[in-house]
Amino acid sequence: MLYIHCVNNTLVASVKDDTKTNIMGHRTYISFKTEDEAYKNYIQDNLDIDMIDNSLNDAIVSDDLEYIMRVIREEYLSDSTVTIFLIGERSNENLGAYEQRYIKRELQASLYHGQGNTQNGILGIVLPSMYSRVYGGSGICQTCGNSHTYVNITDSTSIKEFSYNYYIPNNKCSWSEDDRFCVLVKWDDFIQEPEKYIDQAFEKRSHPISEKTKVRP
Repeated sequence: MLYIHCVNNTLVASVKDDTKTNIMGHRTYISFKTEDEAYKNYIQDNLDIDMIDNSLNDAIVSDDLEYIMRVIREEYLSDSTVTIFLIGERSNENLGAYEQRYIKRELQASLYHGQGNTQNGILGIVLPSMYSRVYGGSGICQTCGNSHTYVNITDSTSIKEFSYNYYIPNNKCSWSEDDRFCVLVKWDDFIQEPEKYIDQAFEKRSHPISEKTKVRP
């Protein structure tokens, strides 16, 4: 089995035996910033995922949302059912819409219900350099008095297409897994059980929460 971990911000792979992780059943598209390409390559090269390697690098010139989403689905996402979104230091909304134009379109097309396609499940993988910024520990909620775990998925750590559909408004002070469409996992947990988290994202496609998603929050 291949174990991937981060040492001094460098990816290190160690092999316990020569058997690759076998992941079957769900074709996967990976949305990532070029700065995080090493992580995408590790998934592609060392996990046996049915992956579409065809990133959106050029703008689609049109004012027709239906047309744009259809082109991305047909020419880039193809028949994928789960989109993996790598959450790194350059994946946040605060860097601006132009900087994030490609990953935003990729997630919008993944979320889009249109003629001839259904939306993908969305799996966000928090990369090691982002752990301290995303995972804030736990504390007592001033609203309900219960203990909550703080997960900072906001404009400072992610794009709105992911953050809105992770924290879908629910008029409550917390979110259960049933309240979220997007699935979130740390890189280190994902590489140990990738099929578990891909399955979770896939199953969200038929969950009632899928009816509350927004393509363009």
